[in-house]
Amino acid sequence: MTDRKKVAIWLLTGVFLVIAMVVIGGITRLTHSGLSMVNWKPISGTIPPLNEAEWMAEFENYKTSPEYKIKNYHFTVEEFKSIFWWEYIHRLLGRVIGFVFLIPFLYFLFTKKLKDKRLLKNLVVIFFLGGLQGFIGWFMVKSGLVNDPNVSHFRLAIHFITALFLCCYILWIALKLLYPEKGFIGEKLKSFKTWTNIAIIITVIQIIYGAFVAGLKAGLIYGTFPKMGGDWIASEIPKRLDQIGILTFIEDSASVQFIHRWIAVVVVFAIVVLIWKAKKVSLKGIQFKLVTWLGIIVVFQFVLGVMTLLMKVPVTLGVLHQLGAVVLLITLVITRYFFRGKNKPFTV
Repeated sequence: MTDRKKVAIWLLTGVFLVIAMVVIGGITRLTHSGLSMVNWKPISGTIPPLNEAEWMAEFENYKTSPEYKIKNYHFTVEEFKSIFWWEYIHRLLGRVIGFVFLIPFLYFLFTKKLKDKRLLKNLVVIFFLGGLQGFIGWFMVKSGLVNDPNVSHFRLAIHFITALFLCCYILWIALKLLYPEKGFIGEKLKSFKTWTNIAIIITVIQIIYGAFVAGLKAGLIYGTFPKMGGDWIASEIPKRLDQIGILTFIEDSASVQFIHRWIAVVVVFAIVVLIWKAKKVSLKGIQFKLVTWLGIIVVFQFVLGVMTLLMKVPVTLGVLHQLGAVVLLITLVITRYFFRGKNKPFTV
């Protein structure tokens, strides 16, 4: 096995762990566990409470939070334990990811397997983004520990989108190691790069609005589709426009849900255009397979989103819907990678 392949496998392991982190983060949010740990202890926080005295001390810390005072004032220590563990696992996995990146990085560095200076710079960027993501996570949690026992939906969106950016950045570097050649040929395929870029941009906007929906708990209202109740546009949206103006599109629950619904349709349309173009030019190989998979994933994700809304966001569907967004974005990024050049066709 070549050194390039070893480094790529290491990076792909990191991609898988970041995705797992996103999934557990979704479970943590949907089980209302995210504010159970009111302190950020990067080192000492690795070890959970081990006896009843330590559990009571942790519980007393939780009692100082607005979530306990306003929502969970009736909780016993046993009920506290039920929400503690998901947040603990979420933070613990973050530490594991740090070690998974650090230890192999030092090994590759000292065994001189990282001779490419550009690759070395990219790895330094990954470490920076990973540390930044940890800080943003605490910055998000802190917003729910002041007065309102709900995290800021803006900070939630930043936390989610930076995690996905980190995931896609690592993936791109791994792909460059595994498939360094560039690959589309002919003028007729240039539009694939453009349409993939458009689809990525729209999907990112959709993901941001998905985080807004989650943070504002907007998925729990207007549980009908395609109409919002009996209207195509919820009646309260014009009223909110009069009250707060353009801010309604990022702060009002009904407006955010409305936008999230219809951007989903735009994402589906963009992928349909890619599939239509692929058939028109008789696209082949890995490029055709990826475009086909995009079609399957986007339909599955759209249906899953509708089901999640109709069923009032059960934990399982909510997590699967979040994971579907991650898979769709990653597949788009991989597709974009295989349309990045113009020297020769890929033979994968």
